[in-house]
Amino acid sequence: MATNRPWERGPGPASTEWDRNRQQWARGWRRYLFPGVFLLYLGQAVAGISKHSSGLAAAAGYAVLVAYCVCYLVALPASWGGDRRRFWTMYGAMVALTTAELFVAHEDALVMVVFIAVLTLGGFRRYAVPVIGAFTVVALFLPPLVPSWHTGIDTNAGFSVPMVALAMYGFFSIVRANRALSEARAEIARLAAENERSRIARDLHDLLGHSLTSITLKAGLARRLAERDPDRAAEEIADVEELARKSLTDVRAAVGGYREVTLAGELATSREVLRASGITAELPPATDVVDPANQELFGWVVREGVTNTVRHSRATRCTVTFGPDWIELVDDGRGGAGGGADAGHGLSGLRERVAAAGGTVRVGTGAAGGWRLRVDVPAVPAKPAGRPVAGPPVSA
Repeated sequence: MATNRPWERGPGPASTEWDRNRQQWARGWRRYLFPGVFLLYLGQAVAGISKHSSGLAAAAGYAVLVAYCVCYLVALPASWGGDRRRFWTMYGAMVALTTAELFVAHEDALVMVVFIAVLTLGGFRRYAVPVIGAFTVVALFLPPLVPSWHTGIDTNAGFSVPMVALAMYGFFSIVRANRALSEARAEIARLAAENERSRIARDLHDLLGHSLTSITLKAGLARRLAERDPDRAAEEIADVEELARKSLTDVRAAVGGYREVTLAGELATSREVLRASGITAELPPATDVVDPANQELFGWVVREGVTNTVRHSRATRCTVTFGPDWIELVDDGRGGAGGGADAGHGLSGLRERVAAAGGTVRVGTGAAGGWRLRVDVPAVPAKPAGRPVAGPPVSA
């Protein structure tokens, strides 16, 4: 069912949305952009190679570092994409390459453990904490245990490993939460579509089931009577025509009912929408004061006004007031420049509706700032009371 409300639009298959976003970051240069930036941190390992090695050993160290970067750039997208086999292959290769680099860059190679810790969060999940703890212990206490390195406890590496892991834990948590949210939206959309299909099927069955059954029976009877009793057959055909017209009227009424807009319904929906948007809603509790002839039109006014407030105004408060033949919506947002873009299609459509009712639309900045939308329609004159007609006295 189509709707003009941005917040009522179906979210669509959110699982497809998730897959589309994931594939966008899993193809081309995007898959290397985010992880590639942080590889600059390996400059410490490069400095360690030039400091502690030379000749073929240094060349081997640089080659190992390049291979390490390639493994990392392959492993991280594999973790996001769910390719576990490729992930664990690259993970094991990175551990082996880090071990090899220790012989060339000495303690400076321990910076490579930071990137392994990042992947540990995606691979080990709930068991990641003890593994990262083990990496931290190695980064802290391995340097003083190797006499030829002539260094003490590496506090920098020992601090970097858990801190980077903690930061990436927050990042991966956001990714998982977004995916769970997308899956929940997909399920809501599926259930909403299923409920709508069921409702339409139920209504059409109730509207047409009996009528079509009667039409089928009467049409069959008319066919059998066509030669034996033409007059009776003509009567049955007339009944079929009447039933068909009535069914068509019922279907049109049902379809029109799906698009029905009421002031009370729009106020109730808008109250929830404004609350969800963090906007304080000051809405009338009842609609009895509004002329019944204006109820639907004022419902459209509330819909369009609240839509503009939610979309554009950045307001904190929205107030709706009305009388028998007028309605006004005011917010405390950015005013006419942003809150109520007067050239929008929604307001153009609203002007057409109001003009058809002989009313006027005024849009602009309110007296205290913010955005103001007011609609006035001509008051419906009350019918004069008829003069009493004299009649014969009524006896008690």
